[in-house]
Formats: sequence, structure tokens, C-alpha cells
Amino acid sequence: MVVLRKIIGALIIIFFALPMLFGIIWAVGLTKAAVSPEFVSDMPQQIIEEAPLVLEEIFEDAQDRDFIINENTRRWFRTAAEVGISPRRLMEEIGLLDWMEDELSVALRKLGDVLRGERRARSIAIDLVPLKTALRHEAIDRYLEAILDRLPPCSDREMDRWMEAYDHDIDWFELPPCSPDKEIALSVFRAERLRALEDMDNEIEIFEGLRYPTLGLARSVSMFSYALFLIPALFLFAGAIIAATSPAGLCRWFGISCILGGLPALLLAAISKHVSPWALHFAPFWDTGMSDLEELVLEKVVWIPNMIIGHLFTDVISLAGLVCVIGLVIFALSFVVRSERHTKTKTKPTRKVAPAAVPPPSQAVAKPAAPVEEKKKAEGKTKKEAEVDEEAEEAVVEKEKVPLAEPEEEEEEEK
Repeated sequence: MVVLRKIIGALIIIFFALPMLFGIIWAVGLTKAAVSPEFVSDMPQQIIEEAPLVLEEIFEDAQDRDFIINENTRRWFRTAAEVGISPRRLMEEIGLLDWMEDELSVALRKLGDVLRGERRARSIAIDLVPLKTALRHEAIDRYLEAILDRLPPCSDREMDRWMEAYDHDIDWFELPPCSPDKEIALSVFRAERLRALEDMDNEIEIFEGLRYPTLGLARSVSMFSYALFLIPALFLFAGAIIAATSPAGLCRWFGISCILGGLPALLLAAISKHVSPWALHFAPFWDTGMSDLEELVLEKVVWIPNMIIGHLFTDVISLAGLVCVIGLVIFALSFVVRSERHTKTKTKPTRKVAPAAVPPPSQAVAKPAAPVEEKKKAEGKTKKEAEVDEEAEEAVVEKEKVPLAEPEEEEEEEK
């Protein structure tokens, strides 16, 4: 019967409790990380601050043959550098940098305050109209005209390529580095920008129609997700209580099961956190016909997915580690329970038996005759031992004798 209970309990833990525990650790960890203010608000603000610097690095490295093998692409960037306008200066002139630092940053700060519970969840709007206006700014056209003025005239074949780009979607830097008719060239660039702006909304609404208390959306979601641990906990407890035959056994089964469920999640998250940044450089999309410029851009912004992956997996690691620690504590309790039970058994109180009262000599009763065996043992004693015993008995009898009163003293007492 005990063996059957252990088999049933082990099956419940292996096939139900452990898979649930493993999956919920990942689900809760990723959910907590995804709704945290650091992920939704602080991290995008860091990216906004680094964007101009990253863009300038791309602009500078694109002129080097070590990064860009395509001669046409390098020619475009070298010609743009001759204009003397840096990407950051152009972003400031068209108002793109102001929109990122003001409109977008303010919206992200409000979002972070809501997630932290510092303000109620109300509709937060990100106005994209200034972004569209910035991308249509005439300063961009002047910048492109300055670049075209520094390029040589186009040949007939290059001109056909420009005309083909006008009717089809094409990468700007794949165009021949030559100067066609300015109206045609500007029309191509405007058409490309129009394709990028067609699907862009004028506004992005966050928390539209939602009302949350000041407890915070992130905290509310985290508390709800933590409640999901009750499901595997019930299965773990059911399997442990079926398989265990004592309180110590219950603690051992439950604690070891927690460790077996949390340790794989901990190892997998730790490996993924350290391997994912390395794997990004060997991902399949690196060998699917990417241009040199696209590869350069990906190398410059690879720190963004690395930061995101690190943040997501860190919460999973922390949660899995907490589950393992809880399992170790419960497993250690099994030895405490066992030792207390063992101590109680050893220190069981014993009853003290009072010594039997020795009757006075006057009430002494004749001792029954000794059994035959005792007589034989007594007869087996030596004579010397018998004499010693007799002398000891006589001494005891003399001590127990009560002295009689003298006749004179009795007469005085009668008078």
C-alpha cells in the first residue's frame, strides 16, 4: 500500500505539478518584466537618448570600406558628409529631436508613473503629427539637393534605374550615385517618404478606456500572475501528501519537487540570457541577402535587443531562484521535524517508583521458603561466605532490638 501511494504521488508530481511549475515560472517572470516601468518607460527613454549618437556612428562608419563593401553606398555617404550637415543637426532642424525629447519622452514618463502606481491610469496619447511634419520638412529636400549637386550626371542606364525606383519600392542607397534631373530625384525621395507615412496614425492611445487604482498596473498584473502559483502548489501538495507517510516525508517530497521544478527554469533562463546576445550574430537573417548597410545598422543597434533580452531573462532567473530557495527551506524543515520527533521519543518521562516500606520488627512476617533453585545456589556458597552472611544478619537483628525499661524506672512512672 505504501509503495502504491508513492507511485501515485510521484506520477502526479512528474506529469502535472512540475510542468505547470516550470511553465508558470516563465510566464510570470516574462509578464512581470514586460509590464515593469523599467521595460516600458525607462528603457525607451534610454534608446531615445542614444539614438542621435548611434546614427552619427552609422553615418561615419558607412564611409569606410571595412564596414561597407558596396561602392555606391559608400559614395552616397561620402557625398552627404561633404555637405557638412551631421545627422543630429538635421534632426534638430526638422524638429524630430525635439519631438523625441519632449512629446515622446513625456508620454513615456507618464506611462512609467502609471505602471509604478504614482498616478491613475488615464488615456495617454502620443501625438504623431509632429513626427509626420518633421519627415515632410523642406530642410530634408534642401539636404538632398545639396547632395545631388555634388554627384556626377547620370548615364542613360543609371537614369533608367532612377525611373524604375520612382514606380517601385527601392532602397535609397541602392540607387546609382549620380545626379539625374532634380525634379525626378526629389519625386523619387518624396514617393519613398510617402510610402513610409501612409500607414502611420496621427495618434497612439495608451490605456484608452481603462481605469486602474493607484496601486499600479504593473503591481496589479504581478499580483495576479503570482496567484497562478497556487495551481502547481496544489498539485505538489496533493502528490506529496499522497506519497508521504509522515510530516518529515511530506516536507521532503514537497521541497524536492520545488527544486526540480525551479532548477531547470533557472538554468535555461541563465543560459538563454548569456547565449542570446552571442546567437544574434549567427542568426539566420544575417545570411539572407542583407545589404552591407543593413548589417552595419544591425551591428550598431544590437545592444537594444541585448538589453531587452537581459531584462526579460533576469526576472525569470530571480523568480526561478526564489522557487529553488523555498524548496530548500522546506526540505531542511524535514530534518527539523524528524529530529524533534526523535527527541520526544528519547526523552519520554519515566515514572519513579517509591521504595517499599520496611515493616517494623514486631510486624515482621516469616519469609516463605526459598525455591529449590535458590536453595541450591545458597548451598553452593562457600562456608566463609555463609559465616559472613550470618554475622551480618545478627548485626541487623541486634540493631532492631528495642531495649527494655528497668524495673525502678517503671515504678516511678506508675507513681
